[in-house]
Amino acid sequence: MCVAGARLLLSQLSRPVLLAVVGGQLQGVDFRRTGGYRSCVPLPRADTARALAGSPQRWAHRFARYLDEAPDSPRHTGRWLLSCDVPLPRWRPAGMSHAEYGDAMLVEGHPGGHVDWFAHSGPWEVLPLRPMPDADDGRVRAYRKQAREGTLPPVLLWWVSGLDCRLVLGGHARLAAAIAESAEPALLELHRPVPRDDLAAGTEEAVGLYEDEPARFAALRAVHGPAVPNGAAALGPRLARLLHDLDAARRPTWSWPLPGGEDRWRRIAREVTAGRHRPPA
Repeated sequence: MCVAGARLLLSQLSRPVLLAVVGGQLQGVDFRRTGGYRSCVPLPRADTARALAGSPQRWAHRFARYLDEAPDSPRHTGRWLLSCDVPLPRWRPAGMSHAEYGDAMLVEGHPGGHVDWFAHSGPWEVLPLRPMPDADDGRVRAYRKQAREGTLPPVLLWWVSGLDCRLVLGGHARLAAAIAESAEPALLELHRPVPRDDLAAGTEEAVGLYEDEPARFAALRAVHGPAVPNGAAALGPRLARLLHDLDAARRPTWSWPLPGGEDRWRRIAREVTAGRHRPPA
């Protein structure tokens, strides 16, 4: 991801993939897909899907290896987390089907559209990096059978803070199949967590607070009597939650200055659109 002022350019190796402009009122992002995206993970084999039974935890190891080996994946220096704990399914309103919610999550528009931060407060939208296939597409039909059988491999997402949404890195057809079958898709999310130095410092602080708490509870019991709990039942789970949050919390996506700045961005936009479509302003 490269930036030039309010303009963003997502490239895969040397191919422009996505052009975007953050609105002046910070209410959203106008974008245009270029059609240049290529999935950085291979298509899952049907026999592997049956063996792993649609478990995102079991698929995570394979996807992590694919992302490590692919020269055109988003990974760069630093810690990365591939998480099965994606909050999107938990945000589905009661009474809304998986198909309705899946359609609502998807950012519409091809080749261009708008990620709406004003109407959709919260990063719950999903932006495909290429057009979503139709429900009767041949590959989607095959995945729909897997969705009914409960063996559909997960969809790979990448949370990008500059867009405040998730990009589909792999599994456009699988996501289309899950929506067509009104099934909850298995999801894996790639994001940057806390750097190692910050993680070590935060862990040391959390453990220090944990070690100080028994003395505080003992002092309270000395004053107020045995009605005050000793704190043991609460301290362990609280420390576990804190350490998990420290390890897994999302950090902003790295971006780099675009060489040539906004003039370069506009030149790329003109080359990509070739006068056929209006690029983001």
